[in-house]
Amino acid sequence: MTQLIDLLTNTHKTAVQILGEFTESQIQAWPLAAANFKGLEKVEEKSFQFDGFQIRAQFNPERMRSSVAEVDKQSIAARKCFLCSENRPPEQDAIAFGDDFLILVNPFPIFKNHFTISCNRHIDQRFIPNVKNWLELSAAMEGFTVFYNGPECGASAPDHLHFQAGESSFMPVTDDFERLKPSGRILFSGETTKVWAFNDYLREMISVETSSMHEALKVVDLYYKHFAAMQPEKMEPMMNALCSFSNDKWTTHLFPRKAHRPTHFYEEGEKQILISPGSVDFGGVFILPRREDFDKISKEDIVDILAQVCVDQDIFLELTEKIKKDLI
Repeated sequence: MTQLIDLLTNTHKTAVQILGEFTESQIQAWPLAAANFKGLEKVEEKSFQFDGFQIRAQFNPERMRSSVAEVDKQSIAARKCFLCSENRPPEQDAIAFGDDFLILVNPFPIFKNHFTISCNRHIDQRFIPNVKNWLELSAAMEGFTVFYNGPECGASAPDHLHFQAGESSFMPVTDDFERLKPSGRILFSGETTKVWAFNDYLREMISVETSSMHEALKVVDLYYKHFAAMQPEKMEPMMNALCSFSNDKWTTHLFPRKAHRPTHFYEEGEKQILISPGSVDFGGVFILPRREDFDKISKEDIVDILAQVCVDQDIFLELTEKIKKDLI
C-alpha cells in the first residue's frame, strides 16, 4: 500500500495536492462518496459575530449519522466497526501512514477534502499514547488540520482509534487565534515554544505554538496529567484537540470539557437542537444535520451550548495555573 511519506518524497507534490487527488479518485470510484461530496454544494452556512471572532453554523444533512450516533457500550457491541478493514466498503481506498494508520476519504464530509485517519488495529480511542502520531500526521499533512474527538466528545467510533483532518482554512479558529494572541493569558514563553490560555472565546482553549516536537509532547502531557486528575471518574479526560503545521511550527488547540452533549440534544419538539459538539464545532463551525435547527439556532443558543459542554471558568483557571507552574 502506498505510503504518504513516499508520495511526498517521490512526487515532489504537496500534501494538499496529493490528498486532493486522492479525494477526487475516490469520488470517481465510489458512488456514496460522489453523492455526498456533491451534496456539499448544497450545504448552507450562516455566521454569528462575537467580540473579535465568529462562529458559523452549517446545515449538513449527511452528518445526521454522526450527530446522533449511539456511543454507549451496548450500542457499540451491537454493530460492526465501520473503521475495521473487513467492514469497510470495497470502494474505499487508503493511503498508509507509517505502520499503524490508514488515511481514508470520509464519505460523509464536512470539508472539501475530509479524511479519517484510522488505526489499522481495533483499539480504543485514546489520546495520550498517540500524541506523537498526531503531531507527525500534522507535519506530513501540511495545509490540513488534524483533529481528535475524545470517546465522549464527538467520536462516533470510540471503540476504534482514529483522527480526522480537513483544510485548515475552513475553521475560524485558524484566523481567530492570530487575532486573539495579544489578549491571551501567557502560560509559557520560550525560544521555541509559547503557550496561551483563552478564557473569553466562549469555549476555554489552551493553545501551543512550537517548533519542537519534544516540547509539544511535554505541554500536552502536562495538560493531560492535570486534567485527568480533575476528572478521575473518566476513561480519559473529556477533550477535543486540533493540530496544524506551517512554517516549521505546530499549532495545537486543546479544549477541555465537562459534557458530551448539551440539554438541547435531549429536548423534544421546538426546544430540541440536534447537535453533538466535536472538534469542528469547537473550531468554530457548528454542524447541524436538520434544517429546522439551522433555521432557528441563535447566538444565545450557541453561548448556552458551549457553556454546557465546556469546563467552568474556575476549573479552567485551576488547570491552567497548574500547567503554568510546571512549565516555568
